[in-house]
Amino acid sequence: MPRLLGVEIPGDKRIEASLPYIYGIGPKTAKKILDQANVDPNVRAKNLTPEQLGEIVHAINGSGLLIEGDLRREIQGNLKRLQAIRSYRGIRHIRGLPVRGQRTSTNARTRKGPRKTVGVQRNKDAKAGKFKKVLRHGGRTNCTGIRYE
Repeated sequence: MPRLLGVEIPGDKRIEASLPYIYGIGPKTAKKILDQANVDPNVRAKNLTPEQLGEIVHAINGSGLLIEGDLRREIQGNLKRLQAIRSYRGIRHIRGLPVRGQRTSTNARTRKGPRKTVGVQRNKDAKAGKFKKVLRHGGRTNCTGIRYE
């Protein structure tokens, strides 16, 4: 398995399919990088020569792409900025709710997590039998007809 920019890419796949294993490089960017490096996209990654690997690294660094740790830091910085200025999107990120206008009354389970069932709180005294329903008048009752004993 060859290493490119600190990332192990699968050697059994074509280099065109192996490059997207690097965070920040997709299929289209991989094609563009291979065109710049003059490398055949159909060659297997394990069959690349050190010169070809160097050309690919040079093409990635020369294109000014943010990849791996730098890209992750950039994205985290953007989220922190949105949260710091208390924008609507930042608040939605803080609360763990959908950010891009999706409905939340139903669905949105990916962001909200599994359902939390809300049950009814029962009166502890109701089960103990401290209250008795009065069917006739008499005794001390409240307005609902429940007699206190």
